[in-house]
Amino acid sequence: MQVCTQRYDRRPFGVGLLIAGYDDGEPHLFQTCPSANYFDCKAMALGARSQSARTYLEKHLDDFKTCNLQELIRHGLRALRDTLPNEEDLTTKNCSFAVVGKDQKFKIYDDEAVAPYLAGIEGEERSRRQPPPPDVAMDGEQPADPQPDVNVDERMQLD
Repeated sequence: MQVCTQRYDRRPFGVGLLIAGYDDGEPHLFQTCPSANYFDCKAMALGARSQSARTYLEKHLDDFKTCNLQELIRHGLRALRDTLPNEEDLTTKNCSFAVVGKDQKFKIYDDEAVAPYLAGIEGEERSRRQPPPPDVAMDGEQPADPQPDVNVDERMQLD
């Protein structure tokens, strides 16, 4: 199986991994890519629809330094919840997580072990941005252009 990733005539398998551990008195999180690159991360999400989770993690990254374990788990669950479609919720059937740290062995939480943590974020509003309201013309007026006299290329740079 390794031969497939070492020869140029074949594409590598599309697998990315997050590897977490704790050594030398500090936590580590590494992301590995199919291209054989790896990155040391402070927080990361992988997979389909993971961009919203990465956005959540970036937004709250400074808060993580002062959080206790329970708060960190809730942040992780909120980030994971934001990757789901609006009509789907996190449940004990579609969610699991693992914890590792100083004086704490690697432990996986799944099925009913996740339920108390899901209850901790139940009822909270998702942090996903809502689409902006459409410009509605009133009394026959034309809606105002939010950035008048700017061509498309300049508008993209402004965003």
